[in-house]
Amino acid sequence: MSTPHIERGLAATPGQPTQGPLTHEELQLAGRNHSMPLEALHDDLTPAGLHYLLIHFDIPHVSLETWRLRLGGAVADSLELSLDDLKARPAVTMPVTLECAGNGRSLLQPRPLSQPWVLGAVGTAEWTGTPLAPLLEEAGLASDAVELVFTGADSGIQGGVEEPYARSLTIEEAMHPEVMLVYAMNGQPLPLQHGFPLRLLVPGWYGMASVKWLTSIEAVTTRFMGYQQAVAYHYLQGPDGPGLPVTHIRVRSLMVPPGIPDFFTRRRVVDAGPVMLHGRAWSGHGDVERVEVGIDGTWMPAHLDPPVGDFAWRSWSMVWVANKGDHVLRCRAMDSSGALQPTEQVWNYQGIGNNMAQRVEVTVR
Repeated sequence: MSTPHIERGLAATPGQPTQGPLTHEELQLAGRNHSMPLEALHDDLTPAGLHYLLIHFDIPHVSLETWRLRLGGAVADSLELSLDDLKARPAVTMPVTLECAGNGRSLLQPRPLSQPWVLGAVGTAEWTGTPLAPLLEEAGLASDAVELVFTGADSGIQGGVEEPYARSLTIEEAMHPEVMLVYAMNGQPLPLQHGFPLRLLVPGWYGMASVKWLTSIEAVTTRFMGYQQAVAYHYLQGPDGPGLPVTHIRVRSLMVPPGIPDFFTRRRVVDAGPVMLHGRAWSGHGDVERVEVGIDGTWMPAHLDPPVGDFAWRSWSMVWVANKGDHVLRCRAMDSSGALQPTEQVWNYQGIGNNMAQRVEVTVR
């Protein structure tokens, strides 16, 4: 697969980070994409209409009659499959939590310029599809194949580079049994905005890896250097790369903001007395083992329920006896890798992976 030449020092965001107000461009992006309302954390599964959505370019118009998935490149036998062909293969349904790598970007100071997510760029759905590994085995990967390039039907310009949205996985990563080609979400055909008719699903990874509107899979013998792989989605401290590539989801917990909100500020108002605090926690680096809730700086353990699935979030809860006055609530999770959510920002140039513990300001009356 040929790709345009990429200047390695090219910034992956349109301009320097800023301390200023939201720009017109950020508001325009925010109007096209949407967060999951945090009250949706009540439910194990997120309805498609509430699940977070990030569309890099435009939603492509895909005709199911002519659409085909092409698997080729460094393989013994190229494949061309219709959606019916894929549905005829063994099917798996699995709950998976997806989170955008930029979740929390707007909370960083200075603020990197891109989609200005606050905290809701996440959701958990039941995805139905067929595992990728058997298809790769059927095609017969060449002995010198090193990566698979997944290309969507959407295309655009970013960082001065024009190309379709495409990402790659190593052969080892792609062969993991949980990696799937999915065509249904919560028991319904994949919604257009979520990648109809087919998307890749890479559980445990940030959402950029789960390419939507999938049209081709190409085995390649050298590393893929497309823009979304080689420049975007890297942990950087300045505009120059290469930095560390973004892969698995960092540990995070979120709470349902308690009480009722003020319309404009979203500050919470709660009646004094026992208040049930609850939310969800997840990680792509290991199992969530602990959640703590901070009340005005004092941390206390929360109760954990079993996870929804191997790659899905876990419910937590704690009773807070609320006293009158103003309070600050926070929550943080730890996973089996030993990673603990930070209470301060871990800044990076692209605004990626900001899993700083949530802060909720509450007035108890």
